[in-house]
Amino acid sequence: MFKIILKISIGILLIISLQYNIFFGKGSYQEYAALQQTLASQRQKNSDFKARNDKIESEIIELKRGLLTIERYAREELGMIKRGEVFYQIVE
Repeated sequence: MFKIILKISIGILLIISLQYNIFFGKGSYQEYAALQQTLASQRQKNSDFKARNDKIESEIIELKRGLLTIERYAREELGMIKRGEVFYQIVE
């Protein structure tokens, strides 16, 4: 009778320890869910960076192709004007 109770107790402890590892140990469901959240966040960041890189790449291609793009950039970003032009600044 004692041997049967001992075997059952060992079996129950084994099952409890396995369940503990599934829910709380390394590689647990909680850790899996946290990693999935981190992965989703990182994928969103990668998507944002890819969009930014694509925009910069298209600007580089435009700058390599034509003078109009370079002129637009010089006017907007650097505040340059052509010879003979008059610059008016309107302050509101």
